[in-house]
Amino acid sequence: MATEVCLLKVGLTGGIASGKSVVGEMFARLGAHVIQADVIAHELMQPGQAVYDEVVRRFGQGVLDADGTINRPKLAEAAFGSTDSPSSVEDLNRIVHPVVIRKQEQWIEEVGRREPEAVTMVEAALILEAGIAQRFDRLVVVTCRPEQRIARWAQRLNVGEDSARSEVTRRMAAQLPDEGKTRSADYVIDNSGSLDETERQVRAVYSKLRQEAVNTLTRTVLAQARKPKTEN
Repeated sequence: MATEVCLLKVGLTGGIASGKSVVGEMFARLGAHVIQADVIAHELMQPGQAVYDEVVRRFGQGVLDADGTINRPKLAEAAFGSTDSPSSVEDLNRIVHPVVIRKQEQWIEEVGRREPEAVTMVEAALILEAGIAQRFDRLVVVTCRPEQRIARWAQRLNVGEDSARSEVTRRMAAQLPDEGKTRSADYVIDNSGSLDETERQVRAVYSKLRQEAVNTLTRTVLAQARKPKTEN
């Protein structure tokens, strides 16, 4: 359908604690339709969902709270591994990613039916690592300085610097370094400075994305208008 052709699909990614969600919120305020893969995954891990059953089957009852819900820190510990346990993040991704991707595509189609010229944006940490970058028309990568990741993680979880450093290091082992991500990016947002500086970059990128979405719709409409009408 026309909406599938016109709609501009953007992937928003970056390393741990780079500020993807903050940047996503900035894009949303400007008019982009933004969805977080992590929020979708959280919904899919609720009791009664097939993903929940698969996660518990793979990682065991030890990742559950007393009420039967998945304790995400415990799951992260089990999935990302520790010094005496191999990482099983690939198993977690294999369970969660296909279903999350289907939900994302359904959401994009719904937005496209309402607003064919929309800029849709999926925020996800592992777009490149999961091999799904080709599903998007454009890729935006958020970066920051290494020491900022640790400080932000410590502040977010209210933990000490040593604990934050250990967790950030462990999780980054399952992600591409920033150099690898930026090489694949259409746009890079440097989130190392002030929020005002980040927002100026976001505004500049969104202006280009918005114009591209409009141009794509215009080309599609013109192409359809030129098609010869078939006789009944």
